[in-house]
Amino acid sequence: MRKLLLFLIGMVLISNTFAQLSNLILFAEQGERFTVILNGIKQNANPETNVKITGLNADSYKLKVIFQDQKIGDMDKNIFFATKGNEYTYTIKKNNKGVYTLRYVSEVSVMQAPPVSNGQTTIVYTTVPPPANSTVTYTETTTTNVNGNPNGGSVSMGVNVDGVNLNMNVNVNDPNVNTNTTTSYTTTTTTTTTTNGNNTPVNNQPVVYVPGYSGPIGCPYPMSQYDFEGAKNSIVSKNFEDSKLTIAKQIVGANCMLSSQVREIMKLFDFEDTKLQFAKFAYNKTYDIGNYYKLNDAFQFESSIDELNSYINGGH
Repeated sequence: MRKLLLFLIGMVLISNTFAQLSNLILFAEQGERFTVILNGIKQNANPETNVKITGLNADSYKLKVIFQDQKIGDMDKNIFFATKGNEYTYTIKKNNKGVYTLRYVSEVSVMQAPPVSNGQTTIVYTTVPPPANSTVTYTETTTTNVNGNPNGGSVSMGVNVDGVNLNMNVNVNDPNVNTNTTTSYTTTTTTTTTTNGNNTPVNNQPVVYVPGYSGPIGCPYPMSQYDFEGAKNSIVSKNFEDSKLTIAKQIVGANCMLSSQVREIMKLFDFEDTKLQFAKFAYNKTYDIGNYYKLNDAFQFESSIDELNSYINGGH
């Protein structure tokens, strides 16, 4: 009875663990093939039309969709999971202006999610990008001699894989057949490079996120204002200060922010200590860190400004 009880407790713990992991399904409405990048990590090795990514444990991810058709361009979005343990489905489609965008379709508990559909590629979320695309070509040549050796036939097979040779001889009882089979494998690695019409690498011009700013950069590219508004709504939806801080840290941990965005989030907190905690946490995830002094007016006390300044300058 004790073993049964321990087993049931273990099953409940395992179920609760998996229930906290979310799934993400992305599919192209018109069948365009694409590659999914989450937090800068490539997920599917080959472009697909329908991708399901499982095992997502964060509340938000930076999503980049790279289309196989380079004329379409790339798409950058932030994905937020309001409820952990759900499977979220989004479609990739053109809007009325002919621009590709991401549209929410549905969500359901992972425990109640339907099985994988035909044509859907399922991937467990990884922080290690898959290897470069490769194809394996299989070639088999068979030669049969019906006037073979009267003392008996034989089958000879030679296999060469990555420089390793394997040979096999098999006797055949039929004295009139002598068959030789040669099998070879060739592995070809294909690397895709974005080019323009002249077959030269595309030189992308740098994007200006903060006009006139030329100070130090703390992270590559900040989240869009549209995605930021969704992030703020997720924080505001929480009733308790600790919950708001937890969500805010999860959002910042998966994204790059503008100092003005950090300041707006600080104003969502009621307590000075929470504002200070968040300002310290967000510093290394801020794009224009040279503008961090603009957060000062979000504090009520001079001591908080001094403590943040000391933290930025390496103090404790």
